[in-house]
Amino acid sequence: MTVQIHTLSNGFRIATEVMPGLQSATIGIWVSAGGRHEAPQENGIAHFLEHMAFKGTKTRSALQIAEAIEDVGGYINAYTSRETTAYYARVLSGDTALALDIVADILLNPTFDLNEIEVERGVILQEIGQALDTPDDIIFDWLQEVCYQDQAIGRSILGPAERVSSFQQADLRRFVAQHYTPEQMILCAAGGVDHDAIVRQAESLFGHLPPANRLSAIEPARFTVGERREIKKSLEQVHFALAIEGPGVRASDIYTAQLWSTALGGGMSSRLFQEVREKRGLCYTIFAQTGASEDTGATTIYAGTSSEQILDLSRITMTELARAADDLSQAELDRARAQMKAGLLMGQESSSNRAERLARMLALWGRVPDLSEAVAKIDAVNLSELRGFAAQMAAAPMSLALYGPADQAPSLADLKARLAA
Repeated sequence: MTVQIHTLSNGFRIATEVMPGLQSATIGIWVSAGGRHEAPQENGIAHFLEHMAFKGTKTRSALQIAEAIEDVGGYINAYTSRETTAYYARVLSGDTALALDIVADILLNPTFDLNEIEVERGVILQEIGQALDTPDDIIFDWLQEVCYQDQAIGRSILGPAERVSSFQQADLRRFVAQHYTPEQMILCAAGGVDHDAIVRQAESLFGHLPPANRLSAIEPARFTVGERREIKKSLEQVHFALAIEGPGVRASDIYTAQLWSTALGGGMSSRLFQEVREKRGLCYTIFAQTGASEDTGATTIYAGTSSEQILDLSRITMTELARAADDLSQAELDRARAQMKAGLLMGQESSSNRAERLARMLALWGRVPDLSEAVAKIDAVNLSELRGFAAQMAAAPMSLALYGPADQAPSLADLKARLAA
């Protein structure tokens, strides 16, 4: 598989990866403009823009956008994260030019029709309401807010209803003008693609954009210790989410962090799953996962259980955190290593995952490292390093979010005291 990278004179970057044998392709544009790039009064606007992308351009109506892609059996979508907004399509190889033309059209020529803004405002308010009614979704937003208090990275991607209700056409246009500049866009395509043809088309579509000669600044992240407890007795379960400060994605120990969280709660054989669910039957769902952005990271432990069992579940979780520093085994490390490598390599069989990786690596490193580099770093972690990292995490800053009938749940101070015992 071959990765090729080209940069237009205005800073617009293009990365492609040919996957021999594929008759389909994923092509899209990743913009470095997400929740972290919003001012407080703009919270939710990046996500609002993503919704408006499909609501009509100067050359296509919303229906024509949908029909154009589906007439060739394709699929088009978008998403917003805290650091990125992505617009992408998956089509048969012969239709990549059409897909790129549509994606470029929705980015370069949106009309932001006033009627469509009001329609989509209603859709997003319904989405916010649905999230608030989904405890195992909203608990992670609350945990993020506690971990990064009064910071852009801590705010909800959807934004609060009162902000979404106030956005106007001028606000959308201003955010686009400020953040959707060629230096902040990366065009990525993977599958049955022709690099030279994509570069030529990208030059005709995006080459005229004036460079801004600057990148949008983001506020440096500061992990904050805190606790949010929302008592709601009408819920059947207490939703428990604990975050432990960890390395950012650029840190040298990021792979150690991922191996540790995999061994702790990454699958059915993990410590938390076996001890909390299989041996004691205290929950249906429990897991640990490591997330990382450019300058911060955290391992999150989540579980849902009854009000009568939340005390036992949380105490056992802390016991396992403490114990890992002393007795994580070579077998656990080897199993976590195999899980990570398999997940990484299996994921790359998808053109969508390939395109996503191209964009992420190019944004982070300015290049696309070979997968063998990641595999080598995973293989390089030894048991002593893993146990040392586990000890470090047991003493790291933590934040806690609880939602549901949580009267009997221990406080964050109680949990940390158990670690120190």
